[in-house]
Amino acid sequence: MTENNAQNPITTDAIIVGAGPVGLFAVFELGLNDVKCHLVDILDRPGGQCAELYPEKPIYDIPAVPICTGAELTEKLLEQINPFHPVFHFGQMAESLVKTPEGKWRLTTDRGTVLEAPIVIIAAGGGSFVPKRPPIKGIDAFEGKSVFYSVRKMEQFRDKKIVIAGGGDSALDWAINLQPVANHLTLVHRRDEFRAAPDSVLKMRSLVAEGLMDLKIANLTTLNGADGHLTEVVLQEDGKQPHPLACDNLLAFYGLTMKLGPVAEFGLNLHENLVTVDVATFETSVPGIFAIGDINTYPGKMKLILSGFHEAALMAKKAFTYVHPDRRYRFQYTTSSSDLQHKLGVTEAA
Repeated sequence: MTENNAQNPITTDAIIVGAGPVGLFAVFELGLNDVKCHLVDILDRPGGQCAELYPEKPIYDIPAVPICTGAELTEKLLEQINPFHPVFHFGQMAESLVKTPEGKWRLTTDRGTVLEAPIVIIAAGGGSFVPKRPPIKGIDAFEGKSVFYSVRKMEQFRDKKIVIAGGGDSALDWAINLQPVANHLTLVHRRDEFRAAPDSVLKMRSLVAEGLMDLKIANLTTLNGADGHLTEVVLQEDGKQPHPLACDNLLAFYGLTMKLGPVAEFGLNLHENLVTVDVATFETSVPGIFAIGDINTYPGKMKLILSGFHEAALMAKKAFTYVHPDRRYRFQYTTSSSDLQHKLGVTEAA
């Protein structure tokens, strides 16, 4: 196998940093315009935060799809882009980006993969994300075995005694969704006020009132167990002595620390750790580099998957001019263009 390095880079039409829903849909829009893509993602699978943080949580605002999970959305996007044969580089962080003497962009990952292309699309969400740990001594010994910061498969918590810590949307959503699965579920928050959607708070309080789950206004102070497996957590309520609560699993939702990471060193104009873009093309301040999805900012920006899809479509139009400078861009509809339908594999070549 030939070694991949700066002298022997992988060449392609477009490098996409981030394989979340917006990055995946960008493959589709670029593919319709004969632009081939390689994707780099720090996670070990496609789907980004959508698949990592709530693979089984319902999503309700994808057009024409009344309800789907993060995992289902990712699966459908992968099916949609399959005709364009994207190449994925998982478990790698985009570490450096430089312009070559030939005018291409050379991206190097922290694992030494070197890619070159005329354009780069940053679709990295809010950057790398790291869960905020509860400030409890020794919690790292339980992480991945009985302490978790996300839910990938609800079934692993079936018939377990679960403690969920936190007061935001993730904590309440998972308390509501896991309550029917758990043997017993307790929500722990330091105060009797929540940062979650009002409807979620009402549903949670209704479950508590019906005796289907417990709510403890307290702080977590200690975890007890052995070999990474919890047996109990210790709670400290105001004015009371610390007391243990039997527990098989702790799900801690204290929020995420978002880190832009090496993208901040790419020489782009930034505003509050987000990349500013031209709203007509979603090109950054650096020609040939685009930013779509939650990583970008502009007047009226809404952090929705839907918005990212729109941005990907407009980005692809301008990206075409870099990849195929000798060709004229031709707008076509997939419903009527035999050329596009052939690319998608739904008709024979004309």
